[in-house]
Formats: sequence, structure tokens, C-alpha cells
Amino acid sequence: MTATATNLKQQAHALIDQLPDGATWDDVVYEMAVRRSIERGLADADAGRLTDLKDVRREFGLSE
Repeated sequence: MTATATNLKQQAHALIDQLPDGATWDDVVYEMAVRRSIERGLADADAGRLTDLKDVRREFGLSE
């Protein structure tokens, strides 16, 4: 097993340990999906793949 896979398993265990005792599979999947989305967003930001808020608002026809 690679170091990355080991780290991922440790992170998954930590996430599951933080859930309440009555957590369901849906809760587990939801929390992991949220975590993945946040990590992807942070990676995009680190790589400079950002869109200025003014451009987003203009694209959706929202006033500034």
C-alpha cells in the first residue's frame, strides 16, 4: 500500500470517528463527498484555477 493510500485510510477513519454513533451510510457518504469537494476546491485555488467574483456575477446577470 502506498503512503498516499495509507494517509487516505487514516483520514477516512478520522472522518468516520467524528460522526455520531447513530450515523448512517448516507451520513458517511455525504461527509466524504463534502470533504472531496473542499479538497478539490483548495487544489484548484492552489493551482490558480479561480474565477473572479465580478466575472461570475456578470455571467449570471447579477448586479455588483
